[in-house]
Amino acid sequence: MSRSFPEEEPSRAVAFSSSAASPALRSRPMTVPELQKRGMAGDFWVARVFLVAATTALCYTLEPFHLRGLPAAGVGFLIALVILVVEARLRRAAVSGLLGGAFGAILGVFAALLVTLVVSRTAEPEPSKSLVEFSGLFALSYLGFALGSEKGGELHLEKLAGFFARRAGTPESLKLLDTSVLIDGRIADICEAQFIDGTLIVPQFVLRELQLVADSSDGLKRQRGRRGLDVLERIQKVPGVEVRILEHDPSAAGEVDHKLIELARRTGAKIVTNDFNLNKVATVQGLSVLNVNQLANALKPVVLPGEPMRVFILREGKEPNQGVAYLDDGTMVVVDGARRFINKNVDTIVTSVHQTTAGKMIFGRMDDRAEPAGQLARQAAAGASRSEGGVADPAPLDRGPRRVFPETDED
Repeated sequence: MSRSFPEEEPSRAVAFSSSAASPALRSRPMTVPELQKRGMAGDFWVARVFLVAATTALCYTLEPFHLRGLPAAGVGFLIALVILVVEARLRRAAVSGLLGGAFGAILGVFAALLVTLVVSRTAEPEPSKSLVEFSGLFALSYLGFALGSEKGGELHLEKLAGFFARRAGTPESLKLLDTSVLIDGRIADICEAQFIDGTLIVPQFVLRELQLVADSSDGLKRQRGRRGLDVLERIQKVPGVEVRILEHDPSAAGEVDHKLIELARRTGAKIVTNDFNLNKVATVQGLSVLNVNQLANALKPVVLPGEPMRVFILREGKEPNQGVAYLDDGTMVVVDGARRFINKNVDTIVTSVHQTTAGKMIFGRMDDRAEPAGQLARQAAAGASRSEGGVADPAPLDRGPRRVFPETDED
């Protein structure tokens, strides 16, 4: 008795707990997805009942296989049951299996069609032809469905989805051209080099601003405006580059920069500009900006301290004994000790490189190793020029002993 009592106590506790928990479970409110799922299940049962009733009524009316009344209705009911059994089986199948089975069944039907075309041209009796045709249709459709369902698991649906998404097409890449980038002109070279893809959009207010600059009374402004129009015409002639003139004006009044930012926000386009302030404002507002000056700075050659460089000293620097040179891309080079070599090519050693908002500056010093070679070259050149002019070098002074002969008096 003492051993049986403890064994009965937990069972009572479990029963009590289950009986106490069941009302709580029954009283738990159902979530929205559960309610939607239950509603869809009810709709499916209504559709199934409608299918059975419609199939039964159709067979009762059409009287297939020379059956009438209840036998015909029974055939319709059996057909509806077969359809419902197939539905229950397909519900448990994977999506890849369904796709593979459908594709295989379609291939089987096409194969049966080819068999039918071949059999129809034979001289066999009509019942034999019908037997072969229907047998081929059922057999090939079944084989295609069975093999497609089995091999459909090897399909990677995510790859197919990515493939069809790429085939659907990516959003068009739009780029808005600013007035400053057209006046600058380097955008035409970039387009000719095929470094810009997508569609270039020139808003109507940008064209209006270019026209106002081109019609200015100031000669310099007029020249810049005409240059911008010429650059736009040059870009339109570049093959593979599409240029659109946008007639839409975001607002009747306002600055061109504000209109560009508003238009870029609406269309999702990138702004192509050289304006430093427009670049900052658009970047702060989360817009994409393509700055030609930043591209030019990124394409400048990388120079490291200690590398030799040969430059042409153009003018003197701010500090004493400094010379200033420029690279082909416009980078300033300040060389210590090169003031006396203005308008001459000199060899320098890079000491430091500084990046500023205006661009890159390179500081260097004279290359002492190239100086002796230069002196020897100048001495050799001077000697060659003297020999060509007929001036012989003075004979070396012979300080050895000589015989002294007495002078003869012939007078």
